[in-house]
Amino acid sequence: MAEPEPLVDVVSIPPPTANGPLHIGHLSGPYLAADFAARAARARGEHVLAMAGVDVHQNWVLTRAELDGVDVDKMVDGFRDDIVEAFRRARIDYDAFIDPRAPGYAEAMATMAGRLVESGALPQRTITLHRCAGCARTLHHSYVEGLCGACGHEACGGGCEGCGGFTSAQDMTEVRCARCGGAAVPLRATVPVLDLEAHRPALQSLWLRAELPVDVRALIDTALSRPLPVIPAAYPTDWGVAGSGPIAGLRLDVYVEVCLNFVRGVAQCLRPGVAEDPAAMARVWNERVRGMWNFYGIDNAYFYGIMWPALLATAGVDLGRLAGMSVVNRFFTLDGFKFSTSRNHAVWANDLLADADPAIVRLFLAFNRPDRVGSDFTREAFDAFTAYVRPLLEGHPHAESLPAALRPAEQQRGELALRYSGFDAPLAARALLSLLAAGPDGAAEAATLRAVLTGGD
Repeated sequence: MAEPEPLVDVVSIPPPTANGPLHIGHLSGPYLAADFAARAARARGEHVLAMAGVDVHQNWVLTRAELDGVDVDKMVDGFRDDIVEAFRRARIDYDAFIDPRAPGYAEAMATMAGRLVESGALPQRTITLHRCAGCARTLHHSYVEGLCGACGHEACGGGCEGCGGFTSAQDMTEVRCARCGGAAVPLRATVPVLDLEAHRPALQSLWLRAELPVDVRALIDTALSRPLPVIPAAYPTDWGVAGSGPIAGLRLDVYVEVCLNFVRGVAQCLRPGVAEDPAAMARVWNERVRGMWNFYGIDNAYFYGIMWPALLATAGVDLGRLAGMSVVNRFFTLDGFKFSTSRNHAVWANDLLADADPAIVRLFLAFNRPDRVGSDFTREAFDAFTAYVRPLLEGHPHAESLPAALRPAEQQRGELALRYSGFDAPLAARALLSLLAAGPDGAAEAATLRAVLTGGD
């Protein structure tokens, strides 16, 4: 008799958008954290499936290419390669990488979405969208700007950085085209939709069980205080996966696409050759996945905390298994100001990793991770950390080391801090440094913790 297939924990590494290179603010957030957690779980003997990828279908990608006057396909390929190289240099491992440029990807995603529409899981509705009176673009995501209808903060389509809520041209105020400044005019369109309100009972049941940070729960509480929105699953627009069958002439909403490609990617990894059918893929999830842990920034909390669970349920995934869900980071700043690709206010990951020891970069970004609170990067702090840590990694303890009687507790504290539940990379980094400072015996006790946090150095 064949042995039963083991249950696995799925670690979701968010796909970076291919409209710029990775900076260390990205690394300090979900990317290194997901790697730490997956490595630590494997060291404990647990089964893990770490899923990575790249996002090329945000219309921010086309916006960047058009504003820079470059070929969008060449730009995407260049930034994709930069992202993959940054993962390599930072020693971020993954079991699968979802590449939307891979042959057959677009057709498979269009078919999957089309079948969900045909089944009624993503019902078609005629709703009011908005387009630009000047350039006629459908106003969504990077094409629209205005004020958040909930908090009044300046926002683009998708999400508000002020309150974290969902934003669209339909519920914002002072709406205008972000590309030409044109006025928003109503556009009636028949599109498939994700009706979040219809999923309220299942979502509430999940949230009662799930481990979620306090501010994500606050976001959910605010969202539940009014009817949950109806979100278009596809738009009449000019960028994204082209629909087929019942949604021919439309393009998939990128957040719908990313979630569905995750459903498909996990199923294919756990059961190669699974049929290109949502029901078959959902069966793999329901039979093989023990839990799912999403690593993401607080500005994406609405999508991962509310929209994704509803989409997983739409695809047939049993939400009863997904009680973990979230490891969230806050904002990482540079010299006190937000990282900005457009203003070139950033320390690019590949630039730093070209010269710096990746073990020390990983440790510093764990030590200074914007975990429960935001944190800041300065070159002075990084250089001071390097000077302090390098001797420890080379086996030269400091004069005042941790007493032997305290080392077991520090080892246990560090390893427990890298479990999914209660994940705390800064605490794990501090425990490692404390053990290394204790000399050879402490370093021996810290071997597993060191391998996880440095990437095996």
